[in-house]
Amino acid sequence: MVRGLLLGGAVAALFASALPAQAESPFVDPPPDKIIIKVATVNGSGCPQGTAAVAVSPDNTAFTVTYSDYLAQVGGGAPSTAFRKNCQLNLIVHVPGGFTYAIASVDYRGFASLQRGASGVEKASYYFQGSPDTASRTHTFNGPYEDNWQATDETDWAQLVWAPCGVERNFNINTELRVNRGSSPANSTSFMTMDSTDGDISTIYHLAWKECPSG
Repeated sequence: MVRGLLLGGAVAALFASALPAQAESPFVDPPPDKIIIKVATVNGSGCPQGTAAVAVSPDNTAFTVTYSDYLAQVGGGAPSTAFRKNCQLNLIVHVPGGFTYAIASVDYRGFASLQRGASGVEKASYYFQGSPDTASRTHTFNGPYEDNWQATDETDWAQLVWAPCGVERNFNINTELRVNRGSSPANSTSFMTMDSTDGDISTIYHLAWKECPSG
């Protein structure tokens, strides 16, 4: 069953600051009418039911996905399958008429505790329903590491994948966290989270907009 958009929390994000300044850029100001995002389905070991929420920024330049139970771990009594966690979000995005959007950049954040010899991987891909074009990025963190982590995926404006004009296509986001023991001691514990129980850590998707061709 479609779950309604969970609103709340301002997002301080301006996509223009992350984009190359080129005269032929097709970007325009965000539409004045509010976009609406509904979660159609949520699946995956990294986002059990009720642990992922979506919110749109007040200025239509970004939306956030907040997780509260996204943890990959090796050691410490964790099950053998806990080294990899994933989440698949299928979003219904209603945009104002006459406009289309693309994902210009994405900010991923979390915390990692990786022993020497271990490593952690964050991977993400996103695509529009029915589109053969999939954007995919991978980021690796090597131990020893004991800190917050952040990874940013940026796409040049000429390479952006735009939502088709005049039709509604669901937007799919697939993310993955993976922790590899590597050469770390067998009795050690390493983990990586995209967890945000305190509400301070969210994945931010920065939007770019352009007007659809008339007619």
